Amino acid sequence: MKRYGSLIKIKPKKLEEYKKIHADIWPDVARMITKCNIKNYSIYHKDGFLFSYFEYIGEDFKSDMAKMAADPITQKWWDICMPMQEPLETRKEGEWWAEMEEVFHQD
Repeated sequence: MKRYGSLIKIKPKKLEEYKKIHADIWPDVARMITKCNIKNYSIYHKDGFLFSYFEYIGEDFKSDMAKMAADPITQKWWDICMPMQEPLETRKEGEWWAEMEEVFHQD
């Protein structure tokens, strides 16, 4: 299992809408997250930033993320969510959410 943390900005006038749609996530999107070996997925908000945390339990992260990206329902979900977000300028090439470095963990 590998833990992932990532960060993105939320457009100020879009936070309430973002919260609303995530309070009622589409069942097909939730199923795809599970099918792609993601567990314990959470998104937090603070001062205009969204922090995402999840645990990946699969064997091939790149392949699972490609499967998720190819899913038409997930693409529609992202079409709604992405305009509400502002990627960090410091993110790596190809990232939307900026991946964070884990510097400490204790079970």
